[in-house]
Amino acid sequence: MDQKPARVRIVDAAYELMLSIGLARTTTKEIAKAAGCSEAALYKYFSGKEELFVTVLAERLPRLIGLLDELTAGEGSVEGNLTDIARHAALFYEQTFPMAASLYAEPQLKRRHEQGVGGVESGPHLPIQQLDTYLRAEQGVGRVRAGVDTYAAASLLLGACAQRAFAYSTLPGGQPPPPLDDFAASLARTLLAGIS
Repeated sequence: MDQKPARVRIVDAAYELMLSIGLARTTTKEIAKAAGCSEAALYKYFSGKEELFVTVLAERLPRLIGLLDELTAGEGSVEGNLTDIARHAALFYEQTFPMAASLYAEPQLKRRHEQGVGGVESGPHLPIQQLDTYLRAEQGVGRVRAGVDTYAAASLLLGACAQRAFAYSTLPGGQPPPPLDDFAASLARTLLAGIS
């Protein structure tokens, strides 16, 4: 039986550990052990836990950045595009929240993480910037109303998706959240009513 390459095993192990115990409690030593390699081998591929976290976000979670990169103004319907973005963003934040929550619980860890990813093209601001770019392009072709604050619109859509991951996990009585497709469609429709 072929064994997965070391880098793949390391990313898989990091994903599982970060998801189950959070970023703060996950160590490179534990990741290496779970991946069946030495900590030195881990450092051949990654500079540390912060780079691994960014890799997990990019390679193991629902695609958000790639989806936003692929949007072209004038293609498809704006409502359909926003619905697709909302669906992917809600899934992305739902899986990211348990991992990243510990960043905000420990200020030192958050600072270290920000320094660690300083040179990496990553961060929670990127999806907002990319969606803003798309909405401005749609504004340019007349499918989003002139004068609309596209950055605010992007923040509203993605903020609602992030809030869904946080708030819907604590609904009273274990009540399930609204179905993802309904949430995404309603969110896109509501936002579009204000910007088109």
